[in-house]
Amino acid sequence: MAPPTRPLRTGACDVTRPGGGCKAAGGSPSTRMTGPARAWNDGPMSINAPEGTVADFSAAPPAEPAGARRRISARIGGIAESATLAVDAKAKALKAAGRPVIGFGAGEPDFPTPDYIVAAAAAACSVVANHRYTPAAGLPALRKAVAEKTLRDSGYEVGADQVLITNGGKQAVYQAFATLLDPGDEVLLPAPYWTTYPEAIALAGGVSVPVVADEKTDYLVSIDQLELALTPRTKVLLFCSPSNPTGSVYPPDQVEAIGNWAADKGIWVITDEIYEHLVYGGAQHVSMPVVAPAIADRCIVVNGVAKTYAMTGWRVGWMIGPKDVIKAASNLQSHLTSNVCNVAQQAALTAVTGSLDAVTDMRSAFDRRRKTIVGLLDAIPGVSCPEPEGAFYAYPSVGGLIGKSFDGVRPASSGELAALVLEKAEVAVVPGEAFGTPGYFRLSYALSDDDLVTGITRMAEFLGTALD
Repeated sequence: MAPPTRPLRTGACDVTRPGGGCKAAGGSPSTRMTGPARAWNDGPMSINAPEGTVADFSAAPPAEPAGARRRISARIGGIAESATLAVDAKAKALKAAGRPVIGFGAGEPDFPTPDYIVAAAAAACSVVANHRYTPAAGLPALRKAVAEKTLRDSGYEVGADQVLITNGGKQAVYQAFATLLDPGDEVLLPAPYWTTYPEAIALAGGVSVPVVADEKTDYLVSIDQLELALTPRTKVLLFCSPSNPTGSVYPPDQVEAIGNWAADKGIWVITDEIYEHLVYGGAQHVSMPVVAPAIADRCIVVNGVAKTYAMTGWRVGWMIGPKDVIKAASNLQSHLTSNVCNVAQQAALTAVTGSLDAVTDMRSAFDRRRKTIVGLLDAIPGVSCPEPEGAFYAYPSVGGLIGKSFDGVRPASSGELAALVLEKAEVAVVPGEAFGTPGYFRLSYALSDDDLVTGITRMAEFLGTALD
């Protein structure tokens, strides 16, 4: 039997597809957003577009022949490629072809994994026990160490049996949704959102309900907005602070208020804390179940070693939650992937039991680049960039440039404008359509200071040619 068809919102859309969906908060025809789903990512990002043209961002996947048996399931065929990884791959492909592209798409630190962590992994390769299967939920020593690290860094006390080690944060995100959601359950999804969230929700059978904030509120949603989006089908609130893609950080009192609101409404919270150590200035990261303990029994914390220790390629994350949820998710993982690579787990064990000196050094560099990129972006006519307080992303509004003429080409969306920037300025950025909010760019400042200045200068020179 085919899965139910539900509307899916990714960027600006109100289209239907089997196996996953979304609706705009409020749900009335006047507030639903319409247009082609993932239009920004269906074209070639103008890598092969003819000179002076823009890639076709409204292309739809080819239709199956009438009466033919579907080759790819509707559930999997409806998944879009990761927007950020796609932009990064295109930038690297152009560089390999000899073009001097500077990429602002990758969401990973531009620092090596600390030597002592690499050395621990190398030593682990020679230990025969690491050549064998180990418990699907993770090495017992690592589960215990993650629990201790969580108490040390967040003040959140959990047992080792409340920790599940996963293949990176993405697996933790998917398994959290898969464990909680039944078909048709709704997830309140503050937007701008990370590209993976709506895909994971759809795969789990849920319905994304975007709750949109903009630069006027530093991209932070309010309880009033969440209340308006709440329905009897709401089961989960996704919460991410510091935020990918905006770099916004919720103040402690607002985290507490949202957590208590969710507890009062009887809904779950999945809180993504992967950027917990990357905050700047007076911003402070707090863990929701610590400041709002009433939500702890219905809260899953997602985290990992990727951002704090520059270990994105090692693929070690975790989810923390109530024992029954972690047991159920462990059962899923036992059939999905079994244990995470033992050598990577040993590296993660060394990381979480060691010092935070590496992230301190990275944070200092990111803070410097953060100030630089905001100043450069804000100086571009038609661009407005709030100062991010966490992570390593800037999320400027480029709405003032959409529809302008660039040598006779008028981009009708931020996706088309991003294609022009790549073609003409040889700078790769991710358009806001990928994050549920057209009219914006996401730029990672996890690249060298020189490349950052050169890339933004190039982009500014091109955007400065805009004519009415």
